[in-house]
Amino acid sequence: MSSGNRTWLYWLFYFILFEVVVFFGLQWLLSGMGISNQHQPENTIVPNWVKAVTFILLYLLCLLAVVMVVSNAVPSKHRRQLMRWVYLALLGMLVMLVFLF
Repeated sequence: MSSGNRTWLYWLFYFILFEVVVFFGLQWLLSGMGISNQHQPENTIVPNWVKAVTFILLYLLCLLAVVMVVSNAVPSKHRRQLMRWVYLALLGMLVMLVFLF
């Protein structure tokens, strides 16, 4: 296995670890918000909308903090590759929103 593939696997491991930690951390933090039972006569859209927007904002805040830390640690010639992980994280956020509800 070449060092380029090994490095990519390390970054993939760190990315998955970040996603899992942020998801479960925000799920625990937002556990009191929203209504889990969607099939009831009361309106459940507003509380769940607030939970979704709060999740998105906190997730983006965590992502921004991690990008700033990693961007300072990575040499400037490799910063372009960091954006691939950011775009993948944004797609992952949409998947996490599905699992959140």
